[in-house]
Amino acid sequence: MLTLLLATHLFYPSHTALARYDFLTIAALMLQIAMLALRPETLEEARVILAFHIAGTIMELFKTAHGSWQYPEVSVLHIGGVPLFSGFMYASVGSYIARVWRIFDFRYSHFPAMAPAAGLAIAIYVNFFAHHWLIDMRLPLFAGMVWLFRRTNVHFRNWRARRHMPLLVGWGLVALFIWFAENIATFSHAWAYPSQSRGWAMVPPTKLGAWYLLMYLSFMLVAVIHPPRPVDGD
Repeated sequence: MLTLLLATHLFYPSHTALARYDFLTIAALMLQIAMLALRPETLEEARVILAFHIAGTIMELFKTAHGSWQYPEVSVLHIGGVPLFSGFMYASVGSYIARVWRIFDFRYSHFPAMAPAAGLAIAIYVNFFAHHWLIDMRLPLFAGMVWLFRRTNVHFRNWRARRHMPLLVGWGLVALFIWFAENIATFSHAWAYPSQSRGWAMVPPTKLGAWYLLMYLSFMLVAVIHPPRPVDGD
């Protein structure tokens, strides 16, 4: 997706009948079909990724309506002011998590009960909307996440060795790389924040917090199809 965003920004013809955003939507759909046909992604994983796609699109519609960011180019394949390729960007995060979960054989030690973990995910999603009218509960949500997962380690197979790291650190690393990707995407005019209305500027590092919370949402959605398995003997 990042390659498509950057390549079309640099090389896509400006006067073609097919708008760039519409080309991105069609290309993203073809990528998804290829992922299923070539089997790096399972049908079960695709169902959960579809749910993440829908949840992401709903949030996009809300956020663009409230001016959090905008899509500056024209398109035919859109809902409101949101081109349909945007949902595939959210789905890409879910697809990545689902695949590495399976490929690296993730196991967990001291994983909390699913009920409070799922409740926290729901509260995070609600806060993405509610903070526009109510108090932003981001800090208490972060505190709840740290408390729930303070002892949790993710164990993974890297080549022939089993390694582990604190799960909170793992989420932070993925959120960091999503922020890198977001800078590439906004540079390619995939979307723009108000601070970028007069030209591209780096996405503020404060966005890392939002991506960390979104990372948690992605993780919990994938946990629906890959229930966290304990380390042997845990």
